[in-house]
Amino acid sequence: MSISVLRTTDAWWVLTPTGAAKVHTSATTTAELLADRPAIDAATTSTDTVPVDDLALVSPVTAPCRVVAQMTNFASHVKDTNGNPETVPLTFFRKTSGSISGPFADVVRPGHVALLDYEVEIGLVFGREMPVGTTITADNLAEYVAGLVVTNDVSARDVQLPKTQFYEAKSYPTFTPVGPALVLLDADELKRFTDLRLKLWVNGELRQNMTAADMIYLPVQALQALTRFQRLDLGDLLLTGTPVGTALSAPPKPVEIIASLLPPAVKWKMFFKGQARNPRYLKDGDVVEVTVATDDGAIDLGRQRTVVRYAR
Repeated sequence: MSISVLRTTDAWWVLTPTGAAKVHTSATTTAELLADRPAIDAATTSTDTVPVDDLALVSPVTAPCRVVAQMTNFASHVKDTNGNPETVPLTFFRKTSGSISGPFADVVRPGHVALLDYEVEIGLVFGREMPVGTTITADNLAEYVAGLVVTNDVSARDVQLPKTQFYEAKSYPTFTPVGPALVLLDADELKRFTDLRLKLWVNGELRQNMTAADMIYLPVQALQALTRFQRLDLGDLLLTGTPVGTALSAPPKPVEIIASLLPPAVKWKMFFKGQARNPRYLKDGDVVEVTVATDDGAIDLGRQRTVVRYAR
């Protein structure tokens, strides 16, 4: 049965039917907490609870940690960028853990960024070390994946695209809101991964809505590839991609072909001039809400709510 772990700046909590029960542990990091499973289990039966609304929740994934992400991993998103899901490779990029922020904290757009985008994603949080060469299978996946979190892979598109790299564009402070809950799952629940529905709203408008069944490379495949070259440890985080519905969308094919013939500086100037007219990019004061849950509510990672602010 799933366990929803919450975090405030001074304590860890477990969600129970009557409220939030404090976890009596000396753990200060996600890794240390996951290593103290008896304390988590004890809190699930506690009757000494407080209202969840009284807690100022922060990210249940603590920094520093490794933050790895899968690129263009939903078929709908690949098609929207004029790609072919049948041929898209399994690709990873890194984000700084300094980009992690809380589920209700502001997302701050740096002053030099013009095109701020959103990407709802499911985050895998690891509960066991995975040295390079670790064998990952469908049968042992639950031994390594402790639980799941709601994440938003915020992206500065006008930094990302012309530089053809993701690290800077997705690593500014507040560009990875995480939580509210770290939901610990058992093996049977983890098998329902593809039933999880990702939703994202901007100012109440539903922008993204797709289940994980649209993923091209599921967690087993991703970890089989990742552990060929990357060590992972307790408390590390893997973002698993986003579905169609982001602000960024590829231009029509004829326009794309014509643009490919232009010098890069001209091409990007033309592209960003067009994108500047796109009203879907995030603006100061926009409210972004994100949920990940199965349609029957049996697994629910909670609801994230962040407000976009422009850096002054």
